[in-house]
Amino acid sequence: MTTPLICQNYINGQWLHKPSLESHSLESRNPANKNEVVAIFPRSGIEDINAAVAAACQAYHSWRKVPAPARAEYIFRVGELLLENKEELAQLMSREMGKPLTEARGDVQEGIDCAFYSAGEGRRLFGQTTPSEMSNKFAMTVRMPIGVCALITPWNFPVAIPCWKAMPALVCGNTVILKPAEDTPACATKLIEIFASAGLPPGVINLVHGVGEEAGKALVEHPNIDLVSFTGSSETGAFVGATCGLTHKRVCLEMGGKNAQVVMEDADLELALDGAVWGAFGTTGQRCTATSRLILHRDIKEKFTNMLLERTNNLRLGAGTDSNIDIGPIINEKQLQRVKQYIDIAREQGAKILIGGEIATDGELVNGYFFEPTILDQVTPNMRVAQEEIFGPVVALIEISSFEEAIAILNDTNYGLSSSVYTRDINRAFTAMRDIEAGITYINGPTIGAEVHLPFGGVKQTGNGHREAGTTALDIFTEWKSVYVDFSGSLQRAQIDNRG
Repeated sequence: MTTPLICQNYINGQWLHKPSLESHSLESRNPANKNEVVAIFPRSGIEDINAAVAAACQAYHSWRKVPAPARAEYIFRVGELLLENKEELAQLMSREMGKPLTEARGDVQEGIDCAFYSAGEGRRLFGQTTPSEMSNKFAMTVRMPIGVCALITPWNFPVAIPCWKAMPALVCGNTVILKPAEDTPACATKLIEIFASAGLPPGVINLVHGVGEEAGKALVEHPNIDLVSFTGSSETGAFVGATCGLTHKRVCLEMGGKNAQVVMEDADLELALDGAVWGAFGTTGQRCTATSRLILHRDIKEKFTNMLLERTNNLRLGAGTDSNIDIGPIINEKQLQRVKQYIDIAREQGAKILIGGEIATDGELVNGYFFEPTILDQVTPNMRVAQEEIFGPVVALIEISSFEEAIAILNDTNYGLSSSVYTRDINRAFTAMRDIEAGITYINGPTIGAEVHLPFGGVKQTGNGHREAGTTALDIFTEWKSVYVDFSGSLQRAQIDNRG
């Protein structure tokens, strides 16, 4: 056991609202050992939100005037500090949300990559020049910051996702308020400590802990918030989107997924197996890009299923800080019971459980929130486990007899985030790239593994049309302004004076 980290809100350059063990504080516990309190953090209310918004509003007026290359230098320094503190952050992440250390290090590395990539954009932030239809007139477009951005982030990538949002937002000249998930306040606190150590001016970045239905909701509804960037469930995202629509806020939503990996009869089965195991059980299936459906051609289904069973049977469960394990815990009791309920639903609807399907209670696992890696067979496309996001180590096997059928079933969900096709047929590969309804498509690779310089996001109920990461993040955090410079010395009326 270690002493719990006492987390505070960070507002206007100051650490405030130190929590106590009284009613106005909350606990973050180690999901691998629910008896261990990792952090204590404040249950922030409207007063805290108001203070953070006021600080961000005040800082915005000066921060937006700092040259973009200078703003970017702060973010580059954040990247250097993240690199220096990578192992400490990874160890904390494994304790607080459970993912294996190798994955936790990758999570922090994603933040580092994002810092250096975003910093480079500070010397770009490209606009456009274009000819005017009038003589002696210049036309161009430039990017302008939006204002105060509320960033509401989940627990499954507690460093990477806040970095995805905060870094481009700050380089673009906005100020931000981070509201992290209740399950990972310690990771958020350490991350903001690093931002503060990089020397960002007071009020430019702020941190407010609390409950989503309280602190998060207050941020979304606040009249002085100009943009909300939300990652989480489609249900909560619908509320965020509707509220922002009513209050004319810019909104970016990154929500659920029901991702599928197709394995055709000509696929490299060993390669497809590696992808299926990593995609289905990486981060204990708690990724929006996780492989929750395996669409298998009938000619290889039996062989591939046996290969998958053998590999799954050898996976080891345990605390993420244990270097000998493959799969960590589920994040909390509520999510553990949700996964179990989906297994019950699968049984009721006729699916066959090939392996797993139970809460794991062997040895020390009884002290945490562990679920056995689970494979469901005889799943049909209309079953709930084939349609709804489970967010756990559960994968459903669906048999198909043709490539066309595989693509149709892959597309037959309300989501459209990530997708994968294993085949040696170049024609099938390009057809998949054209016909799959998803924001991300992998050929001969798993559904997880996004890189920071490519757009990230999906279609249908996965998002609202925006993309995080890459240069597309700039379109979230900037407004386009068209600028005309007329040096003719006289009034020139477009579409009139030049048309006779």
